[in-house]
Amino acid sequence: MQEVALYDYTPVFRLMMMGLVIALGPLAWVWLRRRDASPAQRLAWLTGLTLFLTFDLVLFGAFTRLTDSGLGCPDWPGCYGSASPIGASAAIAAAQEAMPLGPVTFSKAWIEMIHRYLATAVGVLILVLASVSWAERRRLHVSFVWPLVTLFWVCLQGAFGALTVTMKLFPAIVTLHLLGGMVLLALLRMQAVRYTHAIDDVVPPAYGGRTRLALWGVFGLLWLQIALGGWVSTNYAVLACRDFPTCQGSWWPVMDFAGGFELWRELGQRRSGDAIPFPALTAIHYTHRLAAYLVLAALAALAWHFHRHEGRTGHARWLLALGGWQLLTGLSNVVLEWPLVAAVSHTGGAAALVVVLTGWLTEAHPSRATRPGRVPAANGIPA
Repeated sequence: MQEVALYDYTPVFRLMMMGLVIALGPLAWVWLRRRDASPAQRLAWLTGLTLFLTFDLVLFGAFTRLTDSGLGCPDWPGCYGSASPIGASAAIAAAQEAMPLGPVTFSKAWIEMIHRYLATAVGVLILVLASVSWAERRRLHVSFVWPLVTLFWVCLQGAFGALTVTMKLFPAIVTLHLLGGMVLLALLRMQAVRYTHAIDDVVPPAYGGRTRLALWGVFGLLWLQIALGGWVSTNYAVLACRDFPTCQGSWWPVMDFAGGFELWRELGQRRSGDAIPFPALTAIHYTHRLAAYLVLAALAALAWHFHRHEGRTGHARWLLALGGWQLLTGLSNVVLEWPLVAAVSHTGGAAALVVVLTGWLTEAHPSRATRPGRVPAANGIPA
C-alpha cells in the first residue's frame, strides 16, 4: 500500500468548513422552529438535538468499525492529504490496486470521511452549546462546568479518533474511543434533562435511597459490559463462539484469560509479537457473555423494583424493552455470524441504555436549579 504521512493538516480548514456547513442545518432548524423562544429554551432544544445527532454518530462509528472502514483513509484528519476521497482518488486507486482486499477502497474511504464530517459537525454544535450556556448561565442557574467538560471531552474524542487511525486500530485505543462516545452521550443527556427542568420550572420526582443506589449499581455494570463488548468487537472475537448457550459445544471451553486481557498490544498480536491464540479470543467472548447474564438480571431486578416499590411502570417497561433488545441482537450476532444490522443495533441498544439511565440518575440527583425552594423569575426562567 502506498506510504502516506500519518498526520497531514493541509485539509484542516476545509474539513472545519465542512463540519460548520453540516452543523448549520440543526442550528437553523432550532432557530426557525423556536424563533419566539427565549435563548435558554433554544439552548435546551439544541442540547436535545445535539444528543440525538451524537447518538447517530455513535451508531455510524460502529458502522465504520464493523465495515472495516477505520483505515479507509490511512492518514488524519484528511484522506491522503485531501479533504475528501474525490481529491484522493488517484492515491486510493493505487492503494486498492496494490492490495485489492486491503483496508483502502473508495467505499471505505467515503464511510471513514463521512464519519469525520459528522464528528466535526457535532464538535461545532457542542462549541455553540458551551458558548450559549456561558451567556445564559446566570438566568438558567445551571453550572457552566458541564458544558465546558463536554467541550473538552469532544476534543479528547477527536484525539482518540486520530489515534485510532494512526495506531492502526490498536484495540485499547478503539475501545476507549467507543467508551468516550458513550460518555459524550451521558454528558449531553444530563444537561438536556437539567435545562428542561430548569426552564419548565419542574421539580423532578423523588427517588428513594435504595432506588438511587440500585440505579448506580446497574449503571456501573452497564459501563463494565460496554467496555467488554468494545473489547470483543475491536479484537474481532464475536465469532469465537458460534453456538448458544454453550460455546464450542462446551459450557466452559478452553480459554486463555491472560492472553485475552493483555490490554496494551497490537491488533491480532500479543505483546511479545506472536499471533493472539484462539483460546484468548474465546476468553474475551465468553467473559462478555457471562457478564451479559449479570447485566440482564440486574436490569430485570431494577425493572421489578420500579414497578413494585416505586410505581414507575414506564421505567420498568423501558428497562425490559432495552434488555430484551440487547439479548435479541446479541444472540443474533452469535447464531447468525455477526450480521451488520444486528451488530450496529447492539451498539445502539447499549447507547440507549446509557441515555435512559443517565436521565433517571440526573432526576434522582437534581441540581440546585431543579430543587424545591426556588423562586421562579417573572419570565418563567428560574431565578
